[in-house]
Amino acid sequence: MQASLQSKLTLGYLVIAALTLGVSLYTFEKIRVVEQKILMGERVSELLESAMEIRRFERNYFLHGQEADHLENIRNIENMQGLLKKYQADFVLYGVPESVPALNRDLDLYRQLMDQYAQSRQSDAAQHAQLERSVRSAGQNVVSLAEYAVGPERRLVRASLDSFRTVLVFLIVGLALSMIAMGQALSRRVVRPLKRLEQSVEAVQQGKRAKLLMPSQDRELVAIVTAFNQMLKELEQRQKHLMRSEKLASLGTMLSGVAHELNNPLSNIWSSCQILEEEMGASAPGMQRKLVMQIDEQSVRARTIVRSLLDFARDRQFNKESVLLRGLVEQTVQFIKGEIPPKVKVEVRIPEGITLFADRQRLQQAFLNLIKNAVEAVGAEGEVSISANRVTVADSAHDLAFPSGCHVEGSAIDIAVSDNGPGIEAHVLPRIFDPFFTTKDVGRGMGLGLFIVYQIVEEHGGCIFASSEANQGTAFHIRLPLQAA
Repeated sequence: MQASLQSKLTLGYLVIAALTLGVSLYTFEKIRVVEQKILMGERVSELLESAMEIRRFERNYFLHGQEADHLENIRNIENMQGLLKKYQADFVLYGVPESVPALNRDLDLYRQLMDQYAQSRQSDAAQHAQLERSVRSAGQNVVSLAEYAVGPERRLVRASLDSFRTVLVFLIVGLALSMIAMGQALSRRVVRPLKRLEQSVEAVQQGKRAKLLMPSQDRELVAIVTAFNQMLKELEQRQKHLMRSEKLASLGTMLSGVAHELNNPLSNIWSSCQILEEEMGASAPGMQRKLVMQIDEQSVRARTIVRSLLDFARDRQFNKESVLLRGLVEQTVQFIKGEIPPKVKVEVRIPEGITLFADRQRLQQAFLNLIKNAVEAVGAEGEVSISANRVTVADSAHDLAFPSGCHVEGSAIDIAVSDNGPGIEAHVLPRIFDPFFTTKDVGRGMGLGLFIVYQIVEEHGGCIFASSEANQGTAFHIRLPLQAA
C-alpha cells in the first residue's frame, strides 16, 4: 500500500497525543499520591494537635482543679486513641512502625495516672505532688512520641514533592525533545519533499520546462507531480501550436518582402529571355552566352530566396548549427523589406565573422519579430539599428550590462535591436514578455511575438531584457553564449 502524507501526519499527531496523554496520566497519579500523603500529614498533625490539647487541659486542671478541664482532658485522650485506631495502618505505613503501640501504651498510662491524680486530691500533699509529676512526665512522653511520628511523615511529604518536581521537569523536557524530534521527522518526510516540489515549480515558473522530479513516494505528492508533468506536456504542445501560428503570421509578413525580392531576378530572367528570342541567330555567340549566364545567375538568386523562405517555414526539431550572425540578420531584413516604409532606415552594425552555434530557423524568427516590432514602433519615419559585439562576462551576478541579472558567463555575444520610436511606458515594460499581452488594437496581433522571442532566447541558454525611455526609443538586449560547434 502506497504511503500518504495524511497517514504520516496522523501518525505524528497520534504519537504526540500518546506522549501527552502518558505524561498527563503520570502527573495525575503523582498528584494523587502526593495528595494522599498531604492528607496523611493532616491526620498526623491532628494527632499532634490532640496531644497538645491533652497537655493544655492537664495544666488547666492542675492550676484550677476544675472537673470540666479534667473531662476535656479525658475526651482528648479518647479522641487521640480513636485516631490511632482509625488510621493505624496509615501511621504504620508513613511513620515509624513502633510509634503507634508505644503511643497507645503511654496514653493508657497517662489516663491511669490522671484518674489516680483526680482521686488523690483529698490525700496527703506529698502523694498528690508525686502523682502530678508522674502525669507531667507521661504527658511529655505522649507529646514526644506524637512529634516523633510527625517528623518522618513531613520528611516523606517533602521528599515526595521534591521527587515529583524533578520527575515533572524531566517529563516536560522529555516531552519537548520528543515533540522536536517528531517535528524534525515530519519535516524530513513532509516539509522537505514539499520544499523540493516548490523549488521545481519555481524553476518551471522561470521558464524551464523540465519535468518535475518525484520528491517522495507519498500518494498525494505523486498525484500532484504526475498531474503537473502532464500539464507541462500539454503546455509544451500548446506552446508549439502557438509558435507555429506565430510563424504563419510572420510568413504572411515576409511574403510581401519575398515577392519584392523575387520580382527583380524574375524581371532580369524575363528580359534576358526576350533579348535571346529576338536576336536568336543574329547576335554573336559571346552575347548569347552572357545572356544565358545572367539567366542562370538570376535563377540561382531566386532559388536561394525561395529556399530561405522554405527553410523558415519548415517545421522541424530544435537543431543547433553554425550560423553567421550578420548574414542571418541581413537575410531577415530582406524578408520584411517590403513592409519597411521608405523613410525608415534599418542599419545592421554587426562585425563580420561572428558565428553562433544556434538553431537558424528559431533565431531568425526571434530577429524577425524584434525587427518587425521596431519598424512598427518608429512609424512612417525613423531609424532601426541591429548591433552586436563579443563580450567576456566574469561574474554575471555583478554584470552592469544586464541590470535584471543573467546566468550567462564566459564568452558571449551581446545583441541589441533598438529604435528611436516613442518608447514603452514604464508600467507596461515589465509585462511585455508575458504571453497574450499586447498594446496593439484588436485584430493586429495576439501578443505572442515577444513571448516567443523570450522562449527562443531561453532555448539557446541566453537572456533578454528591454530598456526604454519616453520619446527616446526602445532597445532589446540579448546575450547568447558563444559556444563552439
